Amino acid sequence: MTDLKEENPVENNETQPADEQAEAPKKSIDPSLQGFQLIYEKNKNVINYVGGGLAILIVAIVYFKLFYLPEQEKEAANEIYMAETLFERDSFNLALKGGIMVMTPDGQKQMMGFEQVAENYNLTKTGNLANYYAGICYLRTGKFEQAIESLKKYEGSDEIISSIAIGAIGDANMELNKADEAVKYYLKAAENSNNTFTTPHYLKKAGFAYETAENFQKAVDVYERLRKEFSSSELAREIPLDIARVKALGNL
Repeated sequence: MTDLKEENPVENNETQPADEQAEAPKKSIDPSLQGFQLIYEKNKNVINYVGGGLAILIVAIVYFKLFYLPEQEKEAANEIYMAETLFERDSFNLALKGGIMVMTPDGQKQMMGFEQVAENYNLTKTGNLANYYAGICYLRTGKFEQAIESLKKYEGSDEIISSIAIGAIGDANMELNKADEAVKYYLKAAENSNNTFTTPHYLKKAGFAYETAENFQKAVDVYERLRKEFSSSELAREIPLDIARVKALGNL
């Protein structure tokens, strides 16, 4: 019989599992590093990621403040001009809604009203001012709820205009037969800027609102304050008659 040949052992050429392979050596941190250098080496991926994000944020803020916002302010000032002109002519609906064709340096175009300026340029000072104008237009055209909504959006630093805006909210509430709410805004308007123009004016309105609510003692108190603190004003010269009338009404 023919001798059987011994089989040669098959060599195992399969790749060893990954966990059995030698791991690549990690880069060690230089033990001589100290302070910020050591912190950076330990956390450089996170630091680089955060630093890159901050750089992008800073660039975005600079662009917004130095380029985008000034351009928006310029556009808003051009757009509101015709609405302001119509407002001064008491054309409140047109000033509010716009829509008519007007001639501009760039040619004929459809003008924006205060509503659209306030909406389209809400990040600008002009857009903020458009909220005030829109509120007064609503008030003059009998839309008192809308007037309150727009006037509350106005956030101005001008003492006179901001006082008038607050007082106009009081006027809208009076038209809505909310005398108590009106008093609150009239007194706020009076305190907003202590001057001889708006303060006595809104103290007088607050007194009248108290009368309407039949709170005659409060009305007298406000009128007396007007008479004492603003004695040189025209309203102070007339107020003694109001004081006498209210005292008679309230049996005071």
